Amino acid sequence: MVKEFAFGFKELVIDHKLMAGVMGYENGQLPPPFDEYMETALQEAATLNDIRASYLLIDNSRIDKGRKVLYARENEFNIGNAVCNELNGAERFAFYVCTAGKTISDKSVSMLKGEDPVLGYVYDILGSAIAEAAGDKMQLFLKNEVGKAGEKTTNRYSPGYCQWSVGDQHKLFSLFGEAPCGVSLTQSALMQPVKSISGVIGIGKNVEFREYQCSLCFSENCVYRRIRGI
Repeated sequence: MVKEFAFGFKELVIDHKLMAGVMGYENGQLPPPFDEYMETALQEAATLNDIRASYLLIDNSRIDKGRKVLYARENEFNIGNAVCNELNGAERFAFYVCTAGKTISDKSVSMLKGEDPVLGYVYDILGSAIAEAAGDKMQLFLKNEVGKAGEKTTNRYSPGYCQWSVGDQHKLFSLFGEAPCGVSLTQSALMQPVKSISGVIGIGKNVEFREYQCSLCFSENCVYRRIRGI
């Protein structure tokens, strides 16, 4: 069964310091005019009503450690070595889709291409932060649910990272049967609205939650690697 959530912006915990770091200001302080742009974006974000999250619990799934494949229903997910190791010990899995919504996604795209690219860039950063914050909120609900049975959760892992092919997005979305949270995929496996995230969480009594580590991922263009000086 798919569990869906609708969040108000004020329910989310937004990492302002991380947003500043992504924009190149590692001390967490935005100078003018970026501080004013961010304040404008935050005020508008407070009115958003299309932030959504969902997850689907799947039992009778397993990982083939030799092939680095996660089997879920009729699908084979080629998750790669790093994600396979992080999901070690999982007895079942939650697949998820979360979105900051069409409103902020469309606004960031239109402004980046149009009248105010700088403000559009701020909206772009904020949209990504909202999608991740919705993921955090969703995962807290999941953690509390499975915790009743003495189970724990791993961190979230997504197609397109840690050597997991983004092409597996189509398999992931097929598990839901329809567009979860109103999010759809292009033929090239990009999500619409663009400010959306998807992936898998391992569940079990012997799994571990570990903070993301840059050693797991070899993306040279990742903004988080740049922030950490790696």
